[in-house]
Amino acid sequence: MPARTTSDVLVIGGGIIGLVTAWRAAQRGLATTVADPSPGGGAAQVAAGMLAAVTELHHGEQALLALNLASAQRYPDFAAELSEAAGQALGHRVCGTLAVALDADDRAELRELHLLQQRSGLDSQWLSGRECRRLEPMLAPGVRGGLRVDGDHQIDPRRLAAALVTACERAGVTFHRQRAVRLTVTGERARGAVLDDGTALSAGQVVLAAGSLSGRLAGVPAHVLPPVRPVKGQVLRLRMPPGRTPFLGRTVRAVVRGSSVYLVPRESGELVVGATSEELGWDTTVTAGGVYSLLRDAHELVPGLSELPLTETRAGLRPGSPDNAPLLGPTALPGLHLATGHYRNGVLLTPVTGDAMAHALTTGDLPDAVRPFAPTRFVQPEPHTARDRQNHDSGHTQQEQQEQQEEQTV
Repeated sequence: MPARTTSDVLVIGGGIIGLVTAWRAAQRGLATTVADPSPGGGAAQVAAGMLAAVTELHHGEQALLALNLASAQRYPDFAAELSEAAGQALGHRVCGTLAVALDADDRAELRELHLLQQRSGLDSQWLSGRECRRLEPMLAPGVRGGLRVDGDHQIDPRRLAAALVTACERAGVTFHRQRAVRLTVTGERARGAVLDDGTALSAGQVVLAAGSLSGRLAGVPAHVLPPVRPVKGQVLRLRMPPGRTPFLGRTVRAVVRGSSVYLVPRESGELVVGATSEELGWDTTVTAGGVYSLLRDAHELVPGLSELPLTETRAGLRPGSPDNAPLLGPTALPGLHLATGHYRNGVLLTPVTGDAMAHALTTGDLPDAVRPFAPTRFVQPEPHTARDRQNHDSGHTQQEQQEQQEEQTV
């Protein structure tokens, strides 16, 4: 007989979103379990950690802006609380961000972003190229202008993930370092999950927080299956030699010939350069083209960085949703919650996600500010007849088999 354990809350997925959900749930007195083969891994190991509610603003995403701003406002207190709970530094830097352009077309695009920020009531300051270089002397002479955003900060996602693991352990969260392979549904309610070693985990409530893999968990009915997809991003890490003055004092973002690039300087001397955005399914291959384009654009922005040692190249998968916003809270299936689809804002939205999910798990409802991001906005029609359900289940099984074959060939 397979082993069986029971808890109040089972969180499937141990990335930063699953971990913050588990930590906050445990703080509310809920017996909480996390199922993940490598807690603290996932997209956080590749993310740059920009807390960029203002400079990440895109046309058509104004509804997401309020959530991003709310989470950014909570970050200082959240970081202080987590650092104390885990006894670890998080690399949280209140250093500001400078977004720059290198030619006339890119300057015009940045001007459009500035207008959008102004219409949205955001605080950003337009600078001339000379003013940008005065702020960051290592910038290339060709910089044509930029936006200074003192309210956009950064954190080290790897330290954040490690601290969340420790804080969860200290709060009494139980970890099962196995992959959840199937959701358990009985009596039209989510009841737990089965792990790949055969262990059956029972729980009063289940939170699916498996990032880009959230849409692939077997046993989840089609009408509540999260419509998330993987979006590949390639990232480089360079390092300042000991004793050298850092090239940059703040995060620098740029539009170079229409492509976005960012440089995030860590206090440790590391310089993170990213990130490509590629719709390539489950491919996580680091490519020569990806590395070349990042180094080329970064070199045009800060020519001196070509001297620095290249210490790491890596690719990861962001969980994208149809509207680039997260899916948070209860689903149409009783007992099942979602915390996924954060796309490029996972690190930024960590504080507000943890608070919202803890509220939902203890009250059954979402805070008002988070309701626009409820999973029910993507609900698909539920099969009405036994034949419909049989056809759906058959198709779902065939899809799972095909996806498993794809995984084996990657």
